[in-house]
Amino acid sequence: MDESVVVSPEWLSERLEDTESEPPARVVDVREPWEYQGIGHLPGAVNVPFDSFRDESDVDRGMLPGAEAFAALCGEAGIEPGDTVVAYDDTHGVFAARFVLTAHLYGHADVRLLEGDYSAWNRRYETAREAPVVEPTTYEAAPLSPAESPLIDLPEVEAAIERGALLVDTREQQEFEEARLPNAVRFDWVTVVDEEARGLKPRAEIEALLEHRGITRERELVLYCNTARRISHTYVVLRHLGYETVSFYEGSLTEWLAADGEVETGALE
Repeated sequence: MDESVVVSPEWLSERLEDTESEPPARVVDVREPWEYQGIGHLPGAVNVPFDSFRDESDVDRGMLPGAEAFAALCGEAGIEPGDTVVAYDDTHGVFAARFVLTAHLYGHADVRLLEGDYSAWNRRYETAREAPVVEPTTYEAAPLSPAESPLIDLPEVEAAIERGALLVDTREQQEFEEARLPNAVRFDWVTVVDEEARGLKPRAEIEALLEHRGITRERELVLYCNTARRISHTYVVLRHLGYETVSFYEGSLTEWLAADGEVETGALE
């Protein structure tokens, strides 16, 4: 698996202990402030709550916060564009994956997801209560060009359907049965998570689960859910496994339904 996308707790622990590492590891905790402050956090982690980089008001931009808003958040957190950033949450990484994707879209070259979450880290490593003192930076976002970005819009999804791309729905069974995009297959994002260990299942097991749904490297894949949160985790995992032809439908089912797009209903499995 690609360690430039997902890193183990062991990797991060060693990096945090290596004060001379270059570039430094900047750890981002995307939980609510009360969790960060009251429960504890990873040593040196800064708090960038999920809602702060999630915009549910701008339908033209989907759920992304906008380049300037994201740059301001990174600057306040003391993040430099050249830093190695590792994000985590306490929900198997699904909220942290959204940060990873957002940072990637706005041009941060080295942003990774911590395998597992705060609870998994807390079983083996020390945590902290005091927030670190950070020096604000002037962060400049450099959004990916359309040719570089995995994001696709509604017309591009329609075109992908026409050419036989595989649409991957990462929601729960009930949601899938209520309404889904045409010919979509269901692959619940949490399927890849080991509930006990709170990290990812072994690679061979994940690969088998994906193949069972026809999700292979040879297929053009289009991911969607309701509001593009859950597909962030699946997207990061697929990148971690080396999948390359993966598109990210930011508007997801919410936009599709608003545009009166064709849907299917009922059980398939």
